[in-house]
Amino acid sequence: MDELRILIADDHDLIRRGVRDLLAARSGWQVVGEACTGTDAVRKAVSLRPDVAVLDFSMPELNGPAAAAQIAEQAPETGVVVLTMHDSEQVMREVLQAGARGLVLKSDADLDLLEAVEAVAKKRHFFTTRLSEMVLGGYLARTPVKEKEKNKVAQLTERECEVMRLLADGMSSKEAARRLQISIRTVESHRINISRKLGFNSIAKLVHYAIRHGIVVHS
Repeated sequence: MDELRILIADDHDLIRRGVRDLLAARSGWQVVGEACTGTDAVRKAVSLRPDVAVLDFSMPELNGPAAAAQIAEQAPETGVVVLTMHDSEQVMREVLQAGARGLVLKSDADLDLLEAVEAVAKKRHFFTTRLSEMVLGGYLARTPVKEKEKNKVAQLTERECEVMRLLADGMSSKEAARRLQISIRTVESHRINISRKLGFNSIAKLVHYAIRHGIVVHS
């Protein structure tokens, strides 16, 4: 992608400027529009056709998920990242159901927003680490699976679960290593351990397992 075109929507001028400055500082990225309401965000997404729209969760007229749903319908080529102050499963559920691919806590924006925008531009999902861990833990706790499957998942370490989620969501070993700040060799070692513990012999089977058990969300 030669140039990444981004739309920002937030009803707080100070936050919107901060997000704009953070994103615009990245070489090859251009903020092509700004909005202060959900309705205006949808209108500008349709007219400007940005690659990614970064939406605040709480906005006048339409909130982030409602705006994301309309953007998904009217400008489906635009990926959506939602910024929120709230780390709850309800927020995560609303955002995913609306069709957004990214969710970043505002408190983590300095660390995660650039990576989230880049991932969504590549049609991948990205969630702040705290939210990913919360949803993964909650899903596995709630979902009825066979005792044998529970035992398989229980064999995985926390780091192996992280590696599995990233690989299943389409990242290469190199990208997963960069995301987790570990070596490619360590990622490969975790992948081998995951395959051994779960009985896989291919990434395709890992992806199928991860989607079936909610470790990643299939779009």
